[in-house]
Amino acid sequence: MKRHVLSLLGLAAALATLPAHAEEKKRELPDYDGRGGAPQPPGRKALWVPRLLLSPLYFVSEFVIRRPLGAAITAAERAELPSALYDFFAFGPDHKAGVVPIAFLEFGFKPSVGLYAFWDDAGFKGHQLRLRGSTWGPSWLSATATERFVFNDRADITLNATATRRPDYAFFGIGPDAHQDAMMRYRGDWVDTRAEFRAGFWSSSMLEAGAGYRGFSFHDTDFDRPSVEQEAAAGRIPYPPGFQDGYRAPFGRGRLILDSRDPKGSATGVRAELTGEQGVDLKNSPSSGWIRYSGSFGAFWDLGESGRVLGLSLTSIMSDQLGQRPIPFTEQVTLGGTDLMPGFRPGRLYDRSALVATVRYSWPIWIWLNGSLQAAVGNVFGEHLSGFRAERNRLSAALGIESNSSRDSVFQAVIGIGSETFESGGKIDSLRIAVGARRGF
Repeated sequence: MKRHVLSLLGLAAALATLPAHAEEKKRELPDYDGRGGAPQPPGRKALWVPRLLLSPLYFVSEFVIRRPLGAAITAAERAELPSALYDFFAFGPDHKAGVVPIAFLEFGFKPSVGLYAFWDDAGFKGHQLRLRGSTWGPSWLSATATERFVFNDRADITLNATATRRPDYAFFGIGPDAHQDAMMRYRGDWVDTRAEFRAGFWSSSMLEAGAGYRGFSFHDTDFDRPSVEQEAAAGRIPYPPGFQDGYRAPFGRGRLILDSRDPKGSATGVRAELTGEQGVDLKNSPSSGWIRYSGSFGAFWDLGESGRVLGLSLTSIMSDQLGQRPIPFTEQVTLGGTDLMPGFRPGRLYDRSALVATVRYSWPIWIWLNGSLQAAVGNVFGEHLSGFRAERNRLSAALGIESNSSRDSVFQAVIGIGSETFESGGKIDSLRIAVGARRGF
């Protein structure tokens, strides 16, 4: 009844704006001189360029993703399936706690299944607990525990600990010319603990500071052949830096983000990010370490203020050796996986620096899901971009969807491709497909 009353009031308001006598409405002047209507603003004229370039994205988002997904969601909502599942997996009168099954599958790696548990306002307001466990047998184990103290929507302290054992890590070599067919495998045991403080300020700007401990040990694997240990023992490749001894390293890190975009308003704006991390290997003698730092600048345009955002960014990452021992390969700059150049598999590219230019288009699919299509050109290079040449870059392209409601556990589905260097012909030689719930960053 209320909805009908509001509709009638809106209709009455619209009728009130009409002239008292239709015949008294001022007649529009004919276009006597043939100059057309009032000139359009330059920004509106420029829209035809992205509309033309992004028309394939529209058809993909509209007919391949949004409409089928929307039909499935509508059918599920009519059957009250989301509410039933929410009530089943979430506990308490306000549903502030729950346990959810999760799974993740990435082509070329072992899958995993597990559980994700959450508890908001645990004991007192603003205290959050997160537990996550995944496995695919005794050789594939991972557990993460997160405790967060939320002061307000712009400031919190997070304590996080992760331990992972996997037999299927991939290594393709070090340097910009590493080839897809050079893939080797290794088993790794990885531990990361950290405490971080995060505070937001102007618009979407943010300051983060933290410290922690990270350790990695590397072993032979029978998951797939050839393995890194097998190839290095036979003398066909040198051992990657840090592979034989592993490392145990405390670290400190900081990140500054300057972002002009209003988190509750338009997505048009600019963003600059500076990140730095220093680690010291305490396991091996003589002690040594590394410093890794990066800078990124991006500009974003919310097309028609509709949530469809076109972005262009440039990112540079460097790693410098501190002391006599080389930087372990897993602490060097890497591309591929969930961050920069996602058309490549995790661990596809390693070296001392990287430069990547990315164009990305994202659009809303559902209240908790965004679609994205991105293309990037870049590669890893030697120290301080030594050996950089334009023709040594690679292409990465990826299409995906991702949830936007949690920073602790993110649903992602992505399909991507990557190429060889342009000077090698630029042929597509890498395919990445991943779907499921992954840990947020």
